[in-house]
Amino acid sequence: MNNKNHTLNITIRSLLVFYFIVWCIQIAAGQNMPVIKISGEAQGTTYRITYSSNDNSNYAIEVDSLLKEIDSSLSSYLPVSIISRMNTNDTGVVADRFFTDVFKKSQEVSDRTKGAFDITIAPLVNAWGFGYERNTIHDKHKIDSLRNLIGYRMVRLSSNKLIKEKRDIMLDVNAIAQGYSVDIVSDFLESKGITSYLVEIGGEVRAKGKKENGALWKIGIEQPLDNLPVKKRIEKIISLKNIAIATSGNYRKYFEENGQKYSHIIDPATGYPARNNLLSATVIAADCISADAYATTFMVMGLEKSRQFLSQNKDLNLEVFFIYDDNGKWKTYASEKIKKWMSEPKQDYANKPRRKII
Repeated sequence: MNNKNHTLNITIRSLLVFYFIVWCIQIAAGQNMPVIKISGEAQGTTYRITYSSNDNSNYAIEVDSLLKEIDSSLSSYLPVSIISRMNTNDTGVVADRFFTDVFKKSQEVSDRTKGAFDITIAPLVNAWGFGYERNTIHDKHKIDSLRNLIGYRMVRLSSNKLIKEKRDIMLDVNAIAQGYSVDIVSDFLESKGITSYLVEIGGEVRAKGKKENGALWKIGIEQPLDNLPVKKRIEKIISLKNIAIATSGNYRKYFEENGQKYSHIIDPATGYPARNNLLSATVIAADCISADAYATTFMVMGLEKSRQFLSQNKDLNLEVFFIYDDNGKWKTYASEKIKKWMSEPKQDYANKPRRKII
């Protein structure tokens, strides 16, 4: 090989190395990577997913299929789902990985919270008209009789079979299933090499990496009032980095009867909708299944019991933002770390849709 060709080869190799380094830097910064956005309907709500992909892969079909598979396991609105068949004592049904994951996590949270979270709540949820049964029968005698069916210690899994102490026990995992679904979709994206994404299902969110412009993902926390104009609904902005977030509140799903407002969040201990001064609970955790479950739990506990629980269970690494009623005026409480991630909403958010993602 002559010197001229040798020099040319060195130059070409040097340029290739240079462009490879530049490409790696761009990838690390989230630049020049195609941004994929997919959305749809699942689990009685909507979902939106945004991620960066260096090969422009669109996983819309796979995500939709995955969510339908989760529904076929955990949706109490589908008569042929695994959980529905367990509720009707179908002896031929066995737990799949989705049901097993959610059941084990639910029992863990129930143990931690001494039953404030309990997936055997289904008979009461239905009686109050918030489940798949729309007939509301909630006189005191009916509620008292149904409370005998409530108790997470009365159910267990054995060889992938649900064992109940009483045949009429029924499960409802709606307080944890959407957060779990967010985790499943997020894990799927990571299995495909996706390192920057935001997954949102019904308002429950998990984020990793950064947006295409290098900024952190951000969501808005709404004020717990439905009669406010859109421009006043965002209370705080929270920046997310490799964490999950879920919010539970009593101001959207409820009904009124004889001048009394009844929330969809049922207290397992009383059999009645939870009544305390907490209006909404936002929880940040490493995974969305935890954030979702504890957000609902805190709505049952109320402000003071939730704060006490957090101080006694620091190993859970939960961060919270509570909005609560104080003698007719609502106030907020934020854990120390979450304060660092919060900011005030800007004016340009005023005309954004009511969805929480910004």
